[in-house]
Amino acid sequence: MSLLDQPRRAPGALSRLRRPARPGASGIRPGGRPRPVRELLLIIVLFGAYKLGRLLANGRVTEAFDNAHRMWRLERVLGLPGEAGVQHGLLHSEFLVYAANCFYAYVHFPATGLFLLWVYLRRPVHYRWVRRVIVALTAVALVLHLLVPLAPPRMLPATGLIDTAARFGPAVYGAPETDTISNQYAAMPSLHIGWAAVIAVGLVLASRTRWRWLWLLHPVTTFAVVVATANHYWMDGIVVLMLLAVTVLLLRPPAPDAPPA
Repeated sequence: MSLLDQPRRAPGALSRLRRPARPGASGIRPGGRPRPVRELLLIIVLFGAYKLGRLLANGRVTEAFDNAHRMWRLERVLGLPGEAGVQHGLLHSEFLVYAANCFYAYVHFPATGLFLLWVYLRRPVHYRWVRRVIVALTAVALVLHLLVPLAPPRMLPATGLIDTAARFGPAVYGAPETDTISNQYAAMPSLHIGWAAVIAVGLVLASRTRWRWLWLLHPVTTFAVVVATANHYWMDGIVVLMLLAVTVLLLRPPAPDAPPA
């Protein structure tokens, strides 16, 4: 009798207890939550690259101010409303000025960090997409920071704007020539607005509640704050939103009904 003709043996106890192999058992399962240590290291590396990229653009002060004058003239040619009108509306209230300065100083990084933590824990499929979008958007922004150094409107007397943070506090930046932490001539494009828009888009896609569209108020508020405090021009926000739109078109988001972890 050949082996093919022999009757099958009943599976043994060990065979019955053996579980089928999980998809991607050798690594991270598809759609699963990435390993936290690796993600933390990735965030640290990206943050270091972000800071390094901004510092590499230092030392181009004359070029940054020349570009600022060109940007100011371009906005007038395009018929964009003056940033001064937004700031004058803010200056009617000392409380609003202080609140806007605090929003600019203390909301940007904490809000992004809390959003990434939430989407990592609750929506791992969306987290992978959000991470790719933030990395792509930030990388393109850093390239523009290097190619187009731009002094913010608070440094340009022609705008008629004041540095609200320096005047009323709290202030994030010191004197540009002694600032070794950040590059103050990297106004184009605004990652304050870009990251705020990523948060809003990510929460709209990952949330189930009908109130999720209210998250769009976050980038709108951020846009108003960075303009009113004279940290960015209108074009800084317009350009970064255009870059984000292209990024989202290229990196397709997960399906709206992607299940939570």
